[in-house]
Parts: sequence; C-alpha cells; structure tokens
Amino acid sequence: MELKLFDVPDLSGQLEVLNDGSVPLPLIGSVRVTGLTLQQATFWVQQLMGQQLLRPDLQLRVVKPRPIRVALVGEVERPGIYSLTLSETVSTEGGPSTSISGLPTVVDAIQKAGGITQVANLRDVVLQRRLPGEEGQYKQAKLNLLDLILQGNQTQNPYLFDGDTIRLGKADETPEEAVELASVNLSPQEIKVNVIGEVEKPGTLLLEANTPLVQAVLAAGGPVAWRANKGNVQLVRINRNGSATLERFAIDLSQGASNEKNPPLRDGDTVRVNRSGLAQASDAINAVSQPVSGLVTIWTLLRLVNDTTD
Repeated sequence: MELKLFDVPDLSGQLEVLNDGSVPLPLIGSVRVTGLTLQQATFWVQQLMGQQLLRPDLQLRVVKPRPIRVALVGEVERPGIYSLTLSETVSTEGGPSTSISGLPTVVDAIQKAGGITQVANLRDVVLQRRLPGEEGQYKQAKLNLLDLILQGNQTQNPYLFDGDTIRLGKADETPEEAVELASVNLSPQEIKVNVIGEVEKPGTLLLEANTPLVQAVLAAGGPVAWRANKGNVQLVRINRNGSATLERFAIDLSQGASNEKNPPLRDGDTVRVNRSGLAQASDAINAVSQPVSGLVTIWTLLRLVNDTTD
C-alpha cells in the first residue's frame, strides 16, 4: 500500500500491511485496516491524521494486492481453503489448464478446486462474505450458476473478497442437464470407471464425465451376445462418506440418459454385466466336465445323466 500526503511529502511512502491487518502509519502508529475497502481505509486514515495535521489531504493506493483466501465447501471435487491471486492457472479434474488474470471470481475458485461434483446443485450456490468492521458480521447471497452457464448471466459470477466462503449444495436427484453440463468448464472432464463381467473388453475405462451406463458398456465392447444378462446389470458406487450403494438396471442399448434407467456415471463407479442363465448352466457343465475331459465327452456325460434320471 502507498500513502501520499499532498502537504507533507516527507511522510509519504509505501506501507506494509501486516498479517494481522494492521498498517504502521507515520505520526499515528499501528492502525488496523482489515475488513475495510480502500475508500473506507482512506477515510479512516484521514480522520486519524487529522488529529496531528491541519490539512490531512491524502491518498491511499494498493501497490501489490496480496492473495485472497477463500473456502470452498460442499459439492466440489477438492473442498478446502485456497489462495487466489490476480494471475492463476486453473483446471478441472482431467481438463485442460486455463490461465486467468484479474480479480478472481466464484467460477475461478470452483475451477481451482477441481470443478463441481456430478451431484452439485448449481441452482443452490451460497456466497458468504464478512462485512467490514470488527463486529464479525456476515451476509449471504444465493447464486444460480446454471443461469450463468445457460444464459450467460454474469451477475451470478461475482468477484471474491478475502475470507469469502463458497458453498455448493447437493441435488436431491441428478439434474436433468447432467450430460450437457459435462462439457462446461466447471465440470471434471474425465472419469475412471470399471466395467466387468460379460463384456467383450472388461477393465478400467477412461470416459468423459457423466457418461451414461449404457455408453460405458458399449465402450467396453458391448455385452457378450449369449452370455450377458442385459436385465441384470449392477452399478456399485462408493460414496464420499465411505458407504457403498448397489443398484440393478435392465439396459436397453437404445435408451437415452435418465436417472431411472440409464444413469450418468461418476468417477470410481463399477459396472458389472452379469451372466445369463444359459451362461451359468454352460459354466456349471464345464466345471463338472473339466476333470473327466479326455475320458468322456460332454455329450456322453449328458447321456449318462439322462440315463440315470430315466
């Protein structure tokens, strides 16, 4: 910070704002300016200088803004406290890095925290800000980031102040726009999903965020023709609190994304395509016939079984 006293240039010069928010002023001593805007700090310093000078005409100017600290909680990939400067490089999980300059905004902070989770409610974003002064009072503003993304409403992306808290709520259900939101720069761009069971190429797949269940099965080569039970596909999901959920779906390869029949997947999900009844019977016969292979064919074994039951 720079202090310029027009009538007393000898007292002018640069001032260092200490970690506790205080500034050492000539003639006055240490003064706290934490929580004040530049205009409020100028008025406050002018009043104090007026106790020592007849004409305390002065100007305060920020020489180098220090990083601001903001907290992100709720449905972001990496909740926590972040420092933001006028020049940042941010990226969502799996997405390209983006350079930003200027005062940081809500979107910049969310991007630095890795982006939103796939259950974030973009209609329910709360920005909490401490009011100037020593009282420790706060105010809150509710933001609708979906309006920003779909309509370009920049009023929903305000600049951040030091000490701000951004809270993203959780949607009761996966938003209908989930698949469309996967392409915006607030969302992680890639997820890892395990597809196992009766598919052509089981294993871990790297997919676009919010890839639907059916599309993940197709990315694994699709279900094995006669072995796969398309009516018994399991989705195992590990939640952030450590609990696990299991759901069963009957997949239809022509089905579009929907929460009920073809849900968007999340990072770390496991999809298992179970065996059909015919595959289970075949595997059971193979298991029984394996020890006697070379002594009797499978058809002979079946005839022996039939003769025994007749």
